[in-house]
Amino acid sequence: MNLKPSQNPGISTRLLQFKTAPTSSPWNTRLRELANQSLFTEALSVYREMLRFGALPNAFTFPFALKSCAALSLPFVGSQLHCHVIRSGCDPKPFVLTSLISMYCKCALIDSARKVFDENTQSMKLSVCYNALLSGYVLNLRYCDAFLLFGKMRELGVEINAVTMLGLIPACAGPGYFWLGTFMHCYCVKSGLVVDLSVANCLVTMYMKGGSVDYGRRLFNEIPEKGLITWNAMISGYAQNGLASHVLELYREMKTCGVFPDAVTFVGVLSSVAHLGARSVGCQIERQIAVNGFGRNPFLSNALINMYSRCGNLKKARAIFDRMPVKSVVSWTAIIGGYGMHGQGEIAVQLFDEMIRIGVRPDSTAFVSVLSACSHAGLSDKGSNYFAAMEKQYGLQPGPEHYSCMVDLLGRTGQLNEAWELIKSMRVKPDGAVWGALLGACKIHKNVELAEIAFEKVIDLEPTNIGYYVLLSNLYSEAKNLEGVSRVRVMMRERNLKKDPGCSYVELKGRVHLFLAGDRSHYQTVEIYKMLDELENLFEELGGSNRIDREKGSEEKHSTGMAMHSEKLAIAFGLLNTSPGTEIVVIKNLRICGDCHLFMKMVSKIVDRQFVVRDATRFHHFKNGFCSCKDYW
Repeated sequence: MNLKPSQNPGISTRLLQFKTAPTSSPWNTRLRELANQSLFTEALSVYREMLRFGALPNAFTFPFALKSCAALSLPFVGSQLHCHVIRSGCDPKPFVLTSLISMYCKCALIDSARKVFDENTQSMKLSVCYNALLSGYVLNLRYCDAFLLFGKMRELGVEINAVTMLGLIPACAGPGYFWLGTFMHCYCVKSGLVVDLSVANCLVTMYMKGGSVDYGRRLFNEIPEKGLITWNAMISGYAQNGLASHVLELYREMKTCGVFPDAVTFVGVLSSVAHLGARSVGCQIERQIAVNGFGRNPFLSNALINMYSRCGNLKKARAIFDRMPVKSVVSWTAIIGGYGMHGQGEIAVQLFDEMIRIGVRPDSTAFVSVLSACSHAGLSDKGSNYFAAMEKQYGLQPGPEHYSCMVDLLGRTGQLNEAWELIKSMRVKPDGAVWGALLGACKIHKNVELAEIAFEKVIDLEPTNIGYYVLLSNLYSEAKNLEGVSRVRVMMRERNLKKDPGCSYVELKGRVHLFLAGDRSHYQTVEIYKMLDELENLFEELGGSNRIDREKGSEEKHSTGMAMHSEKLAIAFGLLNTSPGTEIVVIKNLRICGDCHLFMKMVSKIVDRQFVVRDATRFHHFKNGFCSCKDYW
């Protein structure tokens, strides 16, 4: 785009009315209307026509033109506007100065913004100019410069207001700067700025993003009159910290207080429903979304796709995807990830290829979804081709999350040496997920030597992740290496680490029924164990027990409590309380073991039911003696 006066004779009727206008006022009014309606391209077109008809821009013209330029990220056009500002003599005007600084910041030309600030003595006295530059530093992740500028404001006695805090506080949630957040909170209390609701909301968000959930909740409770944004900050914060049950409790409290949710609220709630796998709650939320008039919101449609996929209803997720009039890369990523999670890698790959064919450019997250889908389905050639295409065709640098998918893909297919070489060739530092993927692959293929290398690396990065200790201990156990098992247990004891108890739950008539391994607290315990005994007997008659005993000693099987694993109890409960032919969905917090996997397959055939089990990594659909993972998990 160029800001030379237009030579196009086809001028709109709307613009012709300004042709004879001797002043810039009508043009400014139109510019303001367009900019406020986010019609930024049209606003810049009006500015060009204004120049063509000889109307002179003034201090009321430039803020809207510069705002439009910043929104469209047009740095060259912005510099042209800067020249017009200087020629018109408007550069000392406070709001023009602020608009120039903001424009350069939003176009990622932060040094040019600082130059504008430094070269005008007027800006050194104005809070609005400091606030614009300070927000720009934070926007461009130059947090140190932002805090130095804040210090200069205090030193020179420049007024610090709520806008200053709103620009600076988000930086405190960044890595290495969280300690400054408590200082900013103290400053807000002493200066009285904390009573400003927008500042209090910003502080709540800062605490939640920094993981200080208790501080965030305490501040939330202290806010006397909570607005919708306050509730959303807390709901989103709980969701980001994985506290899904807290989200649902807070959402119910919010409705009790008479606060109506918006799209932001529903995104946070749906994320938590997906985390819990609470399908019936998700259905209720979908109805509330429709009632509140957000049924066509694309962000909520994407969240619904993700929620239904993670709650085991892939058919509903696909229906929502198919009826979306415009599908963004986020929409495609959600449905591709859904099919991958359910072990339907071939369909996930078809969708990814279709997305590219129709011209939607994949981003880094889309590649994570398709690589993960290939990993779950064992599509090593496809996965390798996509990984290579990332950089060659799309100019995307693979990150640790892409490498972890590839290591998992190669490792699961037995290509451990290739996975090891890939890690050694990484241009970014391998994270815990990369080494964890290699350790998991070593467990599958019983490679103790390489597993020990991966274990040493991963516990350096994630020393408290109990799952890695359990993986190595199980590998040693299978290799009859009792010394290794003892060594891992000593490490766990020294670090005060305890294995998370396995738990599974089933939803029935809107109520969640939770089971732990060996649980006898449920009101139907007698019936559940009777049903489980009958199923175990039928399982053994079909030779299931013998197959397990060949892999694990009978004594070890009973000592580890595999006969009473939580998912078996959940399935027995589901069979007792649902009619024949009803699908039973079980959500489990840990990875399903081989014994339970075989048990589910055979029982699905015995009782002619479909079981859908979501474990820590994926979904398993058991039907007629088979699993959707094809025993590849």
